[in-house]
Amino acid sequence: MNADELRALQAPLKEKYREQPEAALVTLRAEGRLGEGIACKVETGKRLVEAGLHPATGGDGMAACSGDMLLEALVACAGVTLRAVATAIGIEVRDGKVIAEGDLDFRGTLGVAKDAPVGFRAIRLRFDLDTHASDEQLAKLLSLTERYCVVYQTLRNSPALTALCRATPDAET
Repeated sequence: MNADELRALQAPLKEKYREQPEAALVTLRAEGRLGEGIACKVETGKRLVEAGLHPATGGDGMAACSGDMLLEALVACAGVTLRAVATAIGIEVRDGKVIAEGDLDFRGTLGVAKDAPVGFRAIRLRFDLDTHASDEQLAKLLSLTERYCVVYQTLRNSPALTALCRATPDAET
């Protein structure tokens, strides 16, 4: 896909969203089903993924770790966004890697130390690109990728988050 094809693909959507801002509001949804043992099966749209305990919390490493899945979502979103931005601004990227790393202190997760946070302390996102882009072009590419990557912006600017727990005894299992 080239920049003109990308613009042509997105132009009607951009126009629609300018004229009907409410049409741009989309609710994404993920659903999982509690599995055997300490696991939750999550439908990804392509296949069923079973998430379980990380080995640092007692898991056997056979199930996906939700922390890994969060980093994988960041890598996926950032990679797609970088490709789209590079295409739109005319930077040729022949190949590359997107790497996300996150630091966790499992003492918080396991309730071992009250002063240890639950969740990532830091997340680092890196792009190793096969390109002849200048430093200035790479800075612009990174800036725009950060700006338009949904997962990156969600992590950077924590949204309002609520949780609800309810019993549904008559629901099908």
